[in-house]
Amino acid sequence: MKLGLAIGYSGAELQIPVDLVQQAERLGFDSVWTAEAYGSDAITPLAYLAAKTERIRLGTAIIQVAARTPAAAAMEVQTVDALAGGGRVVAGLGVSGPQIVEGWYGVPWGKPYYKLRDYITIMKKVFAREEPVTHQGREISLPYEGPGSAHMGKPLKSILHMNPHLPIFLGAGNPSNLRLAGELCDGLLPLGFVPSRMADYRERLEEGFARAGGKKAIGDGFEFQPSVVVNVTDDVRGALRAMKPRVALYVGGMGHPELNFHNQQMVRRGYGEAAVRIQELYLAGRKAEALEEVPDDYCDESALVGPPARIRQRFRAWEDSGITGLTVSTSQPEVVELMADITGASKGATA
Repeated sequence: MKLGLAIGYSGAELQIPVDLVQQAERLGFDSVWTAEAYGSDAITPLAYLAAKTERIRLGTAIIQVAARTPAAAAMEVQTVDALAGGGRVVAGLGVSGPQIVEGWYGVPWGKPYYKLRDYITIMKKVFAREEPVTHQGREISLPYEGPGSAHMGKPLKSILHMNPHLPIFLGAGNPSNLRLAGELCDGLLPLGFVPSRMADYRERLEEGFARAGGKKAIGDGFEFQPSVVVNVTDDVRGALRAMKPRVALYVGGMGHPELNFHNQQMVRRGYGEAAVRIQELYLAGRKAEALEEVPDDYCDESALVGPPARIRQRFRAWEDSGITGLTVSTSQPEVVELMADITGASKGATA
């Protein structure tokens, strides 16, 4: 199994855990993943890490498609890939909710499914450099000829000769976007994944594979890489409780009450009553009470916490689920060592 390391986006002060990333690379980790919301961006840290590492893949989990045009996204990821020596960047794409899309990025929410379809298709055309890029989509068209257009747009081909095989992953959890990932993308960053739900994801992806002509499968031309919180500790209950403020924030407040993807995922995992209660309390400003409504089991299902022996035992469910990779979210060097040992990644480690 391929191992990834999640470093996410930074807090109030920009911090990139270079030592942890370099340790992961030495121990055979396959990838490192950044993120963005409305603070630090996902791509600039990868350029920095490209200069601090030698082989580890550099992924975005995810690029906000509202933040930049598809041509700009293609330019940025291909520039970093060239700086990194080629064949190292993974462009993970996704959409946030309308609060961030319209409130921060200042673009219309529109139809996210069609925006993603247009975005991915345009990026692939830019990568390929087969001809000047044109696209007539439901949400995005090139050249642009909508309101305010000078009607002078010219189809163009990238000056930079790009890596035509740079992989595009999609961050997704709902059925339509899972099908889209299977149809158009090279991999999935599954939102809300736990091993017990693999059949649901597989079914939708296979529908997408069929649309693409049945030439892909999980593990054969298509990567399936969820993320998991890992925490080595003797205090399991304390570790689960430490996860709850973030769960309460995302399930309760990260999105509009009528459209919160994280809340929807909690419902899909069978915790509908808790999801409703957490959102009600969080939006009422009763954040401490919202935290208390987060079930221990919900956290435990999506994490590997406890002493090394417990983590090894609970890892088996992830290993046996059919995923091709696993991105570890941690700040502990001992977790990096443990996961490399459990998965056998350290056998290919560099000195």
